[in-house]
Amino acid sequence: MSFNGNHRAYGDPSYWEKRYAKDPRPFDWYQNYPSLAPLIRLYVQPNSRVLVVGCGNSVFSEGMVEDGFEDVVNIDISSVVIEAMKKKCSDNAALKYIRMDVRDMSEFESSSFDAVIDKGTLDAIMCGNNSQQNSIKMVKEIGRVLKDEGVYILISYGTPAIRLSVLRETCLWTIKLHVIEKFMVERSPNHETWELTNPVPLNEDGSSIEAALGKNLDAYYHCVYVCTKLAQPTNLTAE
Repeated sequence: MSFNGNHRAYGDPSYWEKRYAKDPRPFDWYQNYPSLAPLIRLYVQPNSRVLVVGCGNSVFSEGMVEDGFEDVVNIDISSVVIEAMKKKCSDNAALKYIRMDVRDMSEFESSSFDAVIDKGTLDAIMCGNNSQQNSIKMVKEIGRVLKDEGVYILISYGTPAIRLSVLRETCLWTIKLHVIEKFMVERSPNHETWELTNPVPLNEDGSSIEAALGKNLDAYYHCVYVCTKLAQPTNLTAE
């Protein structure tokens, strides 16, 4: 699934309260867990502590737990959807739901998660007012709560030319790019295919992706940015 309609509304917290109050049916943005599972398993261990940001009423996290993941914390800015998901998953100790703004996760200690998964939340923030400022706040907070060598897996419709600048401005990462085909998109006769678990060549400005997949990347694929947090040097004071 992709964002449709009034994109700017997706950056407004009140939009999500109204949306989930009006339509409580489970919905997965972009991709579901089975489609992304091979990539998630490649970078995240079952015993990892995982944070899913902007969880909504997706069944993605439930799919992770069914697949053997043991500790999945979910946050969303909508109190409506968090209360609904708490009730739905109350008997599953591996799933936790907390109402929280991803731009301020001060309830979480620094370096407290092994992995953060984001399926469309950065995209939503970049649709709203003060998008640059808010997106930088968000990614800085994600970098803070991640352990050294932890991974931020961002599933996005944003191409490297747009997303890399935000990611690189806010934290020290090594970044790998994967792509996954969109659902229900008609393919052209010359459409290139790419294996999900095989990283796409990525140069400094992201232009290398065109050589691998052509210029119509956003027509056929969602981008998956796997950002590994670099270990921070420890400052030692000589006695």
